[in-house]
Amino acid sequence: MKRNLSMVWDLDSIFKGGSQSNELNSYVKEAEKGLDQLEKCLVDLKQSQTQVLIDDFEELLNFLRQSVVSVHEIASFVSCLTAQDVKDKQAKLLLTKRAQLGARLDKLTNSFSFALAKIPAKEWQALTSHPSIQSVSFVLNEYRAHAQDKLSEEQEGLITDLGIDGYQAWEEMYDTIVGKMTIEWEGASLSVGQVNNKLDHSDRSVRELAFSKLEQAWQEEAELMTETLNHLAGFRLHVYQHRGWDDVLKEPLTYNRMSKQTLTTMWDTITKNKPAFYQYLERKAQLLHVEKLAWYDLEAPVFKDTKEISYQEAAEQIVSHFGKFSERMASFATKAFEASWIEAEDRPGKRPGGFCTSFLDSKQTRIFMTYAGTASSVSTLAHELGHAYHQYVMDDLDPLNQDYAMNVAETASTLAELVVADAAVENAKSNQEKIALVEEKVQRSLAFFMNIHARFLFETRFYEARKHGYVSTEKLNQLMEEAQKEAYGDQLGQYHPLFWASKLHFHITDVPFYNFPYTFGYLFSLGIYAFAKKDPKSFSDFYDGLLQDTGRMTVEQLAHKHLNVDLQSAEFWQSAIDLCKEDVALFLQLTE
Repeated sequence: MKRNLSMVWDLDSIFKGGSQSNELNSYVKEAEKGLDQLEKCLVDLKQSQTQVLIDDFEELLNFLRQSVVSVHEIASFVSCLTAQDVKDKQAKLLLTKRAQLGARLDKLTNSFSFALAKIPAKEWQALTSHPSIQSVSFVLNEYRAHAQDKLSEEQEGLITDLGIDGYQAWEEMYDTIVGKMTIEWEGASLSVGQVNNKLDHSDRSVRELAFSKLEQAWQEEAELMTETLNHLAGFRLHVYQHRGWDDVLKEPLTYNRMSKQTLTTMWDTITKNKPAFYQYLERKAQLLHVEKLAWYDLEAPVFKDTKEISYQEAAEQIVSHFGKFSERMASFATKAFEASWIEAEDRPGKRPGGFCTSFLDSKQTRIFMTYAGTASSVSTLAHELGHAYHQYVMDDLDPLNQDYAMNVAETASTLAELVVADAAVENAKSNQEKIALVEEKVQRSLAFFMNIHARFLFETRFYEARKHGYVSTEKLNQLMEEAQKEAYGDQLGQYHPLFWASKLHFHITDVPFYNFPYTFGYLFSLGIYAFAKKDPKSFSDFYDGLLQDTGRMTVEQLAHKHLNVDLQSAEFWQSAIDLCKEDVALFLQLTE
């Protein structure tokens, strides 16, 4: 790998000129023409539903593919622009264009779904059995089923149109509020993301100060964020009510191609196993010389001399560890680092958090994060590269089969984290380093089993409360703290009641309930990882095959086909959790 890797991404290789890009403007115009063509084909389809000509249907599918690819390309680019500089006014204007294009594609896709639903069963069977259509039949059947579960086409189209300046706008408002927030720190004005990075500092007084400043900053904006969250949820609930959907989990479960039984079994199995993790929390409190851990202690290292890992070192470690399981993963990671696909620089003006976004037309990905030189930063980097690799193995598939849900997306990312974390433990050069690295693994389990569970409990209860009217800031704080106490078994001395305001995921409109898929992905990846350790030679082909199926079957079908397990039974989940409990046992042993 080349030396002196850039920590700033290259967006010019996609569209030159950033938010002022002429190339982007031309591409947007072409995308709009493609949507026009798709709309025309849909009109023709509706006029001939009882006898669909295969050539006409193939032409329509090609325009749909083209539109999916181009709208995704534009959306990803605008996301990158707004994340790298929250004060880029031109990029904010592009958010409106992105929303319009996305809404138009959604509307046309809905129209397509309704047209499919009206095709007689016998004709539909013949159509989806045709050799040129069969490969995307799973997705087409999904479209057809979704239309049968919604309001009329006109009503659904109206919901999409109103969502641009209603539903979607509340997420944009949240982003605007966060983008304007700055926190004074030692004479400098830092972004929320920069101060967040101090919550895993080795000095407890630094963590406590960072947490206090963050709480104050979130409290100052809490009333506005209460507005955004209430109106976003209110819009969503009214749509559900009109569709006749009683369960707020219906949409996220459908989106994640997952049954409610699978979700219930997963959380029930986790809850039964939580006492083993309480032992870790108690031991960590002893090591930090406190009676009970505070929220800001959860990510703290137990030893103060945890060494800083340079970005270059992190890159080399990740590539090396990936290579032990899959040369293709290692080769891809090298390309991502060397081609400057990663925005990792620690500077003001960036959005907090991290993400990976794909460019379906360019067949590239981009990773966004703020690298802090910690083991946690290395994990985040590996995590996002896992997402990027997932898209890489999908690149040559039909675009309609590339739409995989969040839960399986999180499988690829958490597997990448596991590979790097385990290798780091094995290569530890001292007992203290080994303890720190094992703890990093335990912290990850704790995040998925407790932090994410708290988010899930909060969100389900908030939505129930929102059905009966506006939920105040005080009530949101109460719901959040109650959820955290339950999820952590009341093992902490101080909680984070404003977490609902600080966590972007609650304010995202694209994916409802942006929480449980993380835990699913983590535990599912453990099952895949167990296979990798048993048979490393055949892992690469097995893994790529599994990833390529993520956009064309349910998670239950995916697990049965590739792992021969039943996700609706507790056995699989217990076996995955047992691996996490082994990490806790090792941590307790090492810190005797």
